[in-house]
Amino acid sequence: MAKTILIVGTFDTKNDELQYVKSVITDQGGKALTMDVSVLGDPELPTDHSKHDVASAASSSIDAAIACEDENKAMQIMAQGSSILALRLYKENQFDGVIILGGTMGTDLALDVCQVLPLGVPKYIVSTVSFSPLIPAERLSPDIQMILWAGGLYGLNSVCKASLSQAAGAVLGAANAVEKPTGSKPVIGMTSLGSSCLRYMKLLKPALDARGYETAIFHATGMGGMAFEKIASQGGFVCVMDFALPELGNLLAGSVVNAGSDRLLNAGRAGIPQLVAPGCLDLIDFAGWQDIPDQYRDRPFHAHNRLIKSSALNHEERRESAREIGKRLLQSTAESKSPAHVILPATGIEEWDKPGEPAHDPDALAAFSDELRNTIKAPLQLTEINAHINDQAFADKALEIFDQWVADGVVPRA
Repeated sequence: MAKTILIVGTFDTKNDELQYVKSVITDQGGKALTMDVSVLGDPELPTDHSKHDVASAASSSIDAAIACEDENKAMQIMAQGSSILALRLYKENQFDGVIILGGTMGTDLALDVCQVLPLGVPKYIVSTVSFSPLIPAERLSPDIQMILWAGGLYGLNSVCKASLSQAAGAVLGAANAVEKPTGSKPVIGMTSLGSSCLRYMKLLKPALDARGYETAIFHATGMGGMAFEKIASQGGFVCVMDFALPELGNLLAGSVVNAGSDRLLNAGRAGIPQLVAPGCLDLIDFAGWQDIPDQYRDRPFHAHNRLIKSSALNHEERRESAREIGKRLLQSTAESKSPAHVILPATGIEEWDKPGEPAHDPDALAAFSDELRNTIKAPLQLTEINAHINDQAFADKALEIFDQWVADGVVPRA
């Protein structure tokens, strides 16, 4: 059957561009469903869902939006309404993918719409600010796709058609090809980094597979943690093994290499049992292009590649990160009462902090460990093991706790 793509935009100001996207989709054998999120003007042709439908979905009206006399407030009404309406239409099987066009206003709305749609629904934003640092990690959805709308500020032209046609073809192709999560196996969410730094995933994944679980491993370099947190917030995991936390240290240090302000909060809020360890929480990462803040400039930095550079947190910063772990775990589990168990590997938390390696600093590790012991209190649990995070003993302890949770019914059996 032909797939239907929801096309969202301000049809009063971008009618030609939106109609062009519609024609590309239909010419390629797809179907189109249109949604107008304009406020002041009216489209040249009726849309399937009018701006009045959108405002009504937000329990408001276009008159109320206009009465705000503030473009930002008016578009927030439309953002809320379009998100509610889009989710409703998706649940009614009205469309298979979505494409949204916009500048900063339209992109702001588009990010909200994409966040409410589940993983596996193709989501394409054609934006004049795609990939911009204006867009924080927490505004993104796990499988969002963006394309820069070159030459797209005003009017249809051959330059912007190149972006629009690619995006229209891509969203239709994605709708035809997507393999959505089936839910046939319970999923364990795990965070890690490249196997040269953190290796436990190579030990844990086969063991969890053998138990009948599916393990999804997220690269904790900002966007990976964002996706992990978003899926956790939607209850997508039966348990998490959150063993790589550099994004938390980066957040505290003001680095853009972070996963958003809600890191380490969503699993507990969703009632998901959490196994947590401080993998790589001794490092601080900055974008390769980012100016180093003054307080960190006295430290040597290693350029991992042209995208990212790293150095070490000092003693007090490590203590602060330990306190933040406890604070966030307590905050996130306060209402759900879901268990959170922290494993502290006493001899090291990443491959490069072993003796003889460049990040070896036993005094700083001792400071961090001391603060973590003082911070993790009931109802949180702490287990300290005389092992490195990459040792078999660490994986064995994680599996021991996990298996007990399964036996107790805390984690559902596979």
